[in-house]
Amino acid sequence: MNKDLTVGKPETVLWRFCLPLFGSIIFQQMYNIADSFVAGKFIGENALAAVGNSYGITMIFIAFAFGCNIGCSVIVSQLFGAKNYKDMKTAIYTTMISSAVLCICLMLMGLIGCKSLLEMMKTPDEIFVDSKRYLDIYVWGLPFLFFYNIATGIFSALGDSKTPFIFLAFSSTANVLVDILFVISFQMGVAGVAWATFLCQGLSCLLAVYVVLKRMSQIHTHEKAPIFSGALFFKIAVIAIPSILQQSFVSIGNIIIQGVVNEFGPGVIAGYSAAVKLNNLVITSFTTLGNGISNYTAQNVGAGKIERVQAGFKAGMKMVWMLCVPIVVVYVCASPILIRLFMDKPSDLALLSGGQFLRIVPPFYFAISAKLIADGILRGAGLMKRFMAATFADLAIRVVLAMILSDSFGYLGVWSSWPVGWVIGTVMSVCFYYHYNKTARRY
Repeated sequence: MNKDLTVGKPETVLWRFCLPLFGSIIFQQMYNIADSFVAGKFIGENALAAVGNSYGITMIFIAFAFGCNIGCSVIVSQLFGAKNYKDMKTAIYTTMISSAVLCICLMLMGLIGCKSLLEMMKTPDEIFVDSKRYLDIYVWGLPFLFFYNIATGIFSALGDSKTPFIFLAFSSTANVLVDILFVISFQMGVAGVAWATFLCQGLSCLLAVYVVLKRMSQIHTHEKAPIFSGALFFKIAVIAIPSILQQSFVSIGNIIIQGVVNEFGPGVIAGYSAAVKLNNLVITSFTTLGNGISNYTAQNVGAGKIERVQAGFKAGMKMVWMLCVPIVVVYVCASPILIRLFMDKPSDLALLSGGQFLRIVPPFYFAISAKLIADGILRGAGLMKRFMAATFADLAIRVVLAMILSDSFGYLGVWSSWPVGWVIGTVMSVCFYYHYNKTARRY
């Protein structure tokens, strides 16, 4: 059901909107973690390393899908807040058409270039074949990834966080079961893990797009909405392209960092793969809430209710810091147990390296969560240059430090690069937010 986020007490509105997002986060992470869990538990440590090694490359494709999601979501939110339903429909159709063209181009590039990327990452011979097999199957599923992300972005733009939760609950639960079926019963190895994701994401994508189109048909306009608009395409691109670039550079940075980690061998790769999955679980959770703040901000900016944005920032900060406390305690205190969840018979090196990552990085979740909430407001307000500047600073520092510190401190130097980059990026994003808030409230 569509919901207007421009009326009601801001904190109450955000809590009601974000509660289903919390549920979606849980199931989304089940989706992301299932592949690594099944690979490590039922195939072996090298299989876990292969799936983890492929993760940086898959994140490039996800970056493009995420950018299309954000570009569409912000513009649709603004048009929905302004009650401009004709242009809102056209923005949705325009996103779908342009995203289809982009997706085809990426599929061709992926099928041709993934092998070269794996070689560039210095992928060990023991996991190269499985990494390549996983990526080949993943690339064929890109249309499902793209259109599912666009559909969920549209639901969120309309103030509906419950429908994406239902789809995620269904698809992620099915993905875990099909992962196990393909790997244990059919003995398909890493390919089975990839095919499970392909099938489950495909079904959820088709259902999500069907519901979006049906909902659009129920919103009546005085004139028929055109299926494409160059002007709206430009507005969407202004938001989408910086988001794509930001996420792509993050992915490229992760590939570079993965290449540094790969020099320490399969044991460290497996430990890193498990730890970074747990880390990404949290970061994705904060990012999802940041996206919710973007939708809230965009609707209120579209409605001209700028004063509600500051209340949204405070409510968002309260939510993410309430999440940080238990997560940090569990990750730091139970790191060996958490790493063991991903492997049946982990090596000592895998346990040691993964555990050290979870003791060094999580205490700084308080910083990165503040950045992602501030970033959500910057995106929702269309301030993409400031958003990109803070994110690129964080990434550049992490990548450069990882390369420099690894020579002197080994993989511990790589782990230590995260907190430094996060803190600097957070200071920049929060300062940009306060400057925007101060300036916007004058007018």
